[in-house]
Amino acid sequence: LSVGGDHSITLPILRALRKKVEEPLALIHIDAHADTGDAYLGSRFHHGAPFKVATDEGLIDPKRTIQIGIRGSLAHPEQWQFSKDSGMKVISMEEVETIGVKGVLAEIKGLLGGGKTGSGKVYISFDIDALDPAFAPGTGTPEIGGFTSREAQALLRGIGKLDLNIAGADVVEVSPPFDAGGVTSLAGANVMHELLCLVAESANRREE
Repeated sequence: LSVGGDHSITLPILRALRKKVEEPLALIHIDAHADTGDAYLGSRFHHGAPFKVATDEGLIDPKRTIQIGIRGSLAHPEQWQFSKDSGMKVISMEEVETIGVKGVLAEIKGLLGGGKTGSGKVYISFDIDALDPAFAPGTGTPEIGGFTSREAQALLRGIGKLDLNIAGADVVEVSPPFDAGGVTSLAGANVMHELLCLVAESANRREE
């Protein structure tokens, strides 16, 4: 379990984990942004591109990647096109509103399976800006219209019931100086606790 920092920290974590597994990792990515951009100001290594680079390097399998809660304005229409072109399952926040948390969990199960015969190791990356700014204002790129903290908790606990083989997880983009009230840090700490439980429960199942 790792704590950011911006979303660029996920790339070296995936590089390290990939050395320990036989195949590219599956990915559950909960975020307002797809983070599959490319070069920006002369560099590919920034918080808006870790999952494109991870795909290019064979660290994650895009066809076993699901991005949840994507929303917000774009600098250009094709900004997150790589996600769709590479085969990632993208669930916008509008779709989340339509199908609900249970529907999202069904999509995850359909893509990644579950139980001891599930489809390989899974990494979970949770950007705190997946939450609506009412619940997490202290982040670098807040987007209105996001998850409530209760919905995020239900989503993570639901993932825990899918019996996935979780290799690791992170929570990123918490920026306490942007939130004098400390609400974002509270949300981030609780998300981290939920993720820690998921990782621990998955490890316990593997030992049984």
